[in-house]
Amino acid sequence: MNLGLAGRVAVVTGGASGIGQACVRGLVAEGCRVAVWDMAEELSSEGALSLRVDVSDLTSVEAAVRATEAELGPVELVLHAAAIGSGKVGFPFSNVSPAEWRRVLDVNVMGMVHVAHALTPGMVARKLGSLVFLGSIAGQVGSQTDPPYSASKAANINFAQCLAKDMAPHGVRVNVVNPGMVETPLMRRIWQAWWDQQKPEDRRTYEEWSGAKVKAMVPLGRWQRGEDVADMVAFLLSDRACQVTGQTINVDGGQVMHW
Repeated sequence: MNLGLAGRVAVVTGGASGIGQACVRGLVAEGCRVAVWDMAEELSSEGALSLRVDVSDLTSVEAAVRATEAELGPVELVLHAAAIGSGKVGFPFSNVSPAEWRRVLDVNVMGMVHVAHALTPGMVARKLGSLVFLGSIAGQVGSQTDPPYSASKAANINFAQCLAKDMAPHGVRVNVVNPGMVETPLMRRIWQAWWDQQKPEDRRTYEEWSGAKVKAMVPLGRWQRGEDVADMVAFLLSDRACQVTGQTINVDGGQVMHW
Protein backbone atom coordinates (compact mmCIF):
# COMPACT_ATOMS: atom_id res chain seq x y z
CA MET A 1 0.00 0.00 0.00
CA ASN A 2 3.05 2.26 0.30
CA LEU A 3 1.97 3.73 3.62
CA GLY A 4 5.26 5.43 4.38
CA LEU A 5 6.27 2.82 6.94
CA ALA A 6 9.63 1.90 5.41
CA GLY A 7 12.45 1.85 7.94
CA ARG A 8 10.20 2.21 10.99
CA VAL A 9 10.58 -0.25 13.86
CA ALA A 10 7.54 -2.34 14.73
CA VAL A 11 6.80 -4.98 17.36
CA VAL A 12 4.18 -7.67 16.77
CA THR A 13 3.27 -9.76 19.79
CA GLY A 14 1.77 -13.15 18.97
CA GLY A 15 3.27 -12.84 15.50
CA ALA A 16 4.26 -16.48 14.98
CA SER A 17 0.92 -17.67 13.65
CA GLY A 18 -2.57 -16.68 12.59
CA ILE A 19 -3.51 -13.03 12.24
CA GLY A 20 -0.33 -11.87 13.96
CA GLN A 21 1.78 -13.68 11.38
CA ALA A 22 -0.23 -12.12 8.54
CA CYS A 23 0.42 -8.70 10.09
CA VAL A 24 4.14 -9.42 10.31
CA ARG A 25 4.20 -10.23 6.60
CA GLY A 26 2.25 -7.08 5.81
CA LEU A 27 4.55 -4.82 7.82
CA VAL A 28 7.69 -6.42 6.38
CA ALA A 29 6.25 -5.88 2.90
CA GLU A 30 5.78 -2.20 3.81
CA GLY A 31 9.49 -2.00 4.67
CA CYS A 32 9.20 -2.03 8.46
CA ARG A 33 11.92 -3.46 10.65
CA VAL A 34 9.84 -5.94 12.62
CA ALA A 35 10.39 -7.82 15.87
CA VAL A 36 8.13 -10.81 16.54
CA TRP A 37 7.46 -11.55 20.20
CA ASP A 38 5.91 -14.97 20.75
CA MET A 39 5.98 -18.10 22.89
CA ALA A 40 5.92 -20.54 19.96
CA GLU A 41 8.49 -23.32 20.06
CA GLU A 42 9.59 -22.51 16.52
CA LEU A 43 9.63 -18.89 15.45
CA SER A 44 9.71 -18.25 11.72
CA SER A 45 11.59 -15.06 10.95
CA GLU A 46 9.31 -13.88 8.11
CA GLY A 47 12.09 -11.35 7.50
CA ALA A 48 11.83 -10.22 11.13
CA LEU A 49 13.74 -10.42 14.38
CA SER A 50 12.23 -13.25 16.46
CA LEU A 51 12.25 -13.25 20.26
CA ARG A 52 10.69 -15.72 22.66
CA VAL A 53 8.61 -13.54 25.00
CA ASP A 54 5.94 -14.32 27.61
CA VAL A 55 3.71 -11.24 27.65
CA SER A 56 2.16 -12.35 30.95
CA ASP A 57 5.57 -11.74 32.58
CA LEU A 58 6.54 -8.07 32.83
CA THR A 59 10.23 -8.93 33.24
CA SER A 60 10.14 -10.90 29.97
CA VAL A 61 8.50 -8.00 28.15
CA GLU A 62 10.96 -5.43 29.50
CA ALA A 63 13.88 -7.64 28.42
CA ALA A 64 12.34 -7.93 24.96
CA VAL A 65 12.14 -4.14 24.66
CA ARG A 66 15.85 -3.85 25.43
CA ALA A 67 16.79 -6.63 22.99
CA THR A 68 14.58 -5.23 20.22
CA GLU A 69 15.86 -1.67 20.52
CA ALA A 70 19.48 -2.83 20.73
CA GLU A 71 19.04 -4.72 17.45
CA LEU A 72 16.58 -2.56 15.50
CA GLY A 73 16.35 0.84 17.19
CA PRO A 74 13.55 2.64 19.07
CA VAL A 75 10.13 1.02 18.74
CA GLU A 76 7.58 3.28 17.06
CA LEU A 77 4.81 0.86 16.08
CA VAL A 78 3.12 -1.95 18.03
CA LEU A 79 0.56 -4.57 17.16
CA HIS A 80 -0.42 -6.46 20.30
CA ALA A 81 -1.98 -9.70 19.06
CA ALA A 82 -0.84 -12.23 21.66
CA ALA A 83 -3.87 -14.03 23.10
CA ILE A 84 -5.18 -17.43 24.14
CA GLY A 85 -8.57 -19.03 24.76
CA SER A 86 -9.64 -21.30 27.60
CA GLY A 87 -10.28 -24.26 25.29
CA LYS A 88 -13.73 -24.66 26.85
CA VAL A 89 -17.22 -23.81 25.63
CA GLY A 90 -19.24 -21.67 28.01
CA PHE A 91 -22.80 -22.85 27.48
CA PRO A 92 -23.47 -21.90 30.28
CA PHE A 93 -20.54 -19.94 31.76
CA SER A 94 -20.30 -22.45 34.61
CA ASN A 95 -18.77 -24.95 32.15
CA VAL A 96 -15.56 -22.96 32.66
CA SER A 97 -14.35 -23.06 36.26
CA PRO A 98 -12.97 -19.91 37.91
CA ALA A 99 -9.51 -21.50 37.96
CA GLU A 100 -9.61 -21.86 34.18
CA TRP A 101 -10.03 -18.10 33.75
CA ARG A 102 -6.68 -17.22 35.31
CA ARG A 103 -4.26 -18.02 32.47
CA VAL A 104 -6.52 -16.38 29.87
CA LEU A 105 -6.67 -13.16 31.87
CA ASP A 106 -2.94 -13.25 32.63
CA VAL A 107 -2.08 -13.45 28.92
CA ASN A 108 -4.88 -11.46 27.32
CA VAL A 109 -5.36 -8.68 29.87
CA MET A 110 -2.15 -8.43 31.87
CA GLY A 111 -0.13 -9.08 28.71
CA MET A 112 -1.70 -5.97 27.19
CA VAL A 113 -0.95 -3.97 30.34
CA HIS A 114 2.68 -5.15 30.41
CA VAL A 115 3.23 -4.25 26.75
CA ALA A 116 1.77 -0.79 27.32
CA HIS A 117 3.86 -0.14 30.45
CA ALA A 118 7.07 -1.32 28.80
CA LEU A 119 6.77 0.43 25.44
CA THR A 120 4.87 3.69 25.90
CA PRO A 121 7.47 5.54 28.03
CA GLY A 122 9.88 5.63 25.07
CA MET A 123 7.09 6.74 22.75
CA VAL A 124 6.11 9.52 25.13
CA ALA A 125 9.72 10.68 25.39
CA ARG A 126 10.02 10.78 21.58
CA LYS A 127 6.49 12.16 21.04
CA LEU A 128 5.99 9.46 18.43
CA GLY A 129 4.20 6.14 18.35
CA SER A 130 1.16 4.15 17.32
CA LEU A 131 -0.31 1.05 18.94
CA VAL A 132 -3.00 -1.32 17.73
CA PHE A 133 -4.56 -3.93 20.01
CA LEU A 134 -6.05 -6.96 18.30
CA GLY A 135 -9.47 -7.38 19.85
CA SER A 136 -12.37 -9.51 18.70
CA ILE A 137 -16.04 -9.12 17.97
CA ALA A 138 -16.42 -11.54 20.90
CA GLY A 139 -15.58 -8.58 23.13
CA GLN A 140 -18.50 -6.58 21.74
CA VAL A 141 -21.39 -9.02 21.72
CA GLY A 142 -20.99 -11.06 24.91
CA SER A 143 -20.10 -14.20 23.02
CA GLN A 144 -20.80 -17.30 25.11
CA THR A 145 -18.44 -19.45 23.07
CA ASP A 146 -15.51 -18.85 25.45
CA PRO A 147 -16.46 -16.44 28.29
CA PRO A 148 -12.90 -15.79 29.58
CA TYR A 149 -11.73 -14.97 26.05
CA SER A 150 -14.75 -12.74 25.37
CA ALA A 151 -14.33 -10.87 28.65
CA SER A 152 -10.62 -10.35 27.99
CA LYS A 153 -11.34 -8.91 24.56
CA ALA A 154 -13.84 -6.48 26.05
CA ALA A 155 -11.02 -5.41 28.38
CA ASN A 156 -8.74 -4.87 25.36
CA ILE A 157 -11.27 -2.46 23.85
CA ASN A 158 -11.81 -0.53 27.08
CA PHE A 159 -8.16 -0.25 28.06
CA ALA A 160 -7.22 0.94 24.57
CA GLN A 161 -9.64 3.84 25.00
CA CYS A 162 -8.17 4.69 28.40
CA LEU A 163 -4.65 4.52 26.98
CA ALA A 164 -5.60 6.59 23.93
CA LYS A 165 -6.78 9.41 26.17
CA ASP A 166 -3.59 9.31 28.25
CA MET A 167 -1.30 9.16 25.21
CA ALA A 168 -2.98 11.74 22.97
CA PRO A 169 -1.20 14.77 24.50
CA HIS A 170 2.10 13.07 23.67
CA GLY A 171 1.30 12.41 20.01
CA VAL A 172 0.88 8.65 20.53
CA ARG A 173 -2.18 6.95 19.03
CA VAL A 174 -3.96 3.79 20.23
CA ASN A 175 -6.65 1.86 18.35
CA VAL A 176 -8.30 -1.56 18.29
CA VAL A 177 -9.00 -3.83 15.33
CA ASN A 178 -11.66 -6.47 15.88
CA PRO A 179 -11.47 -9.44 13.53
CA GLY A 180 -14.59 -11.47 12.93
CA MET A 181 -14.46 -14.98 11.55
CA VAL A 182 -10.85 -15.62 10.53
CA GLU A 183 -9.62 -19.18 10.04
CA THR A 184 -6.71 -19.23 12.49
CA PRO A 185 -5.38 -21.96 14.81
CA LEU A 186 -6.94 -20.15 17.79
CA MET A 187 -10.33 -19.88 16.06
CA ARG A 188 -10.16 -23.56 15.15
CA ARG A 189 -9.47 -24.56 18.78
CA ILE A 190 -12.37 -22.47 20.07
CA TRP A 191 -14.82 -23.65 17.44
CA GLN A 192 -13.58 -27.26 17.61
CA ALA A 193 -14.57 -27.37 21.28
CA TRP A 194 -17.99 -26.04 20.27
CA TRP A 195 -18.35 -28.57 17.42
CA ASP A 196 -17.35 -31.42 19.72
CA GLN A 197 -20.49 -30.77 21.77
CA GLN A 198 -22.85 -31.37 18.85
CA LYS A 199 -25.06 -34.41 19.19
CA PRO A 200 -23.73 -37.32 17.09
CA GLU A 201 -26.98 -37.55 15.15
CA ASP A 202 -26.81 -33.83 14.27
CA ARG A 203 -23.08 -33.68 13.56
CA ARG A 204 -21.78 -32.74 10.13
CA THR A 205 -18.09 -32.47 9.31
CA TYR A 206 -16.37 -29.56 11.02
CA GLU A 207 -15.86 -27.86 7.64
CA GLU A 208 -19.55 -28.16 6.69
CA TRP A 209 -20.71 -27.02 10.11
CA SER A 210 -18.35 -24.04 10.40
CA GLY A 211 -18.90 -22.95 6.79
CA ALA A 212 -22.68 -22.94 7.30
CA LYS A 213 -22.33 -20.90 10.49
CA VAL A 214 -20.19 -18.29 8.76
CA LYS A 215 -22.69 -17.94 5.91
CA ALA A 216 -25.52 -17.56 8.40
CA MET A 217 -23.76 -15.07 10.69
CA VAL A 218 -21.71 -12.88 8.33
CA PRO A 219 -23.55 -10.53 5.93
CA LEU A 220 -20.76 -10.80 3.33
CA GLY A 221 -21.12 -14.56 3.65
CA ARG A 222 -17.50 -15.66 3.89
CA TRP A 223 -14.55 -16.08 6.23
CA GLN A 224 -12.25 -13.11 6.63
CA ARG A 225 -8.55 -13.59 5.89
CA GLY A 226 -5.60 -12.67 8.04
CA GLU A 227 -4.49 -10.37 5.24
CA ASP A 228 -7.75 -8.42 5.50
CA VAL A 229 -6.98 -7.63 9.12
CA ALA A 230 -3.30 -6.96 8.36
CA ASP A 231 -4.23 -4.26 5.83
CA MET A 232 -6.32 -2.40 8.41
CA VAL A 233 -3.60 -2.74 11.04
CA ALA A 234 -0.94 -1.33 8.71
CA PHE A 235 -3.17 1.62 7.84
CA LEU A 236 -3.87 2.45 11.50
CA LEU A 237 -0.19 2.24 12.39
CA SER A 238 0.72 4.59 9.55
CA ASP A 239 0.59 8.38 9.41
CA ARG A 240 -2.32 8.06 6.96
CA ALA A 241 -4.39 7.52 10.11
CA CYS A 242 -2.83 10.44 11.99
CA GLN A 243 -6.23 11.68 13.19
CA VAL A 244 -7.52 8.28 14.28
CA THR A 245 -7.17 7.31 17.95
CA GLY A 246 -9.31 5.61 20.57
CA GLN A 247 -11.28 3.82 17.86
CA THR A 248 -12.47 0.24 17.55
CA ILE A 249 -12.68 -0.85 13.93
CA ASN A 250 -14.20 -4.15 12.90
CA VAL A 251 -12.95 -6.28 10.03
CA ASP A 252 -15.81 -8.74 10.30
CA GLY A 253 -17.71 -8.86 7.02
CA GLY A 254 -20.46 -6.78 8.62
CA GLN A 255 -21.25 -9.25 11.39
CA VAL A 256 -21.46 -6.65 14.16
CA MET A 257 -23.34 -3.54 13.14
CA HIS A 258 -24.32 -0.71 15.48
CA TRP A 259 -27.62 0.73 14.34
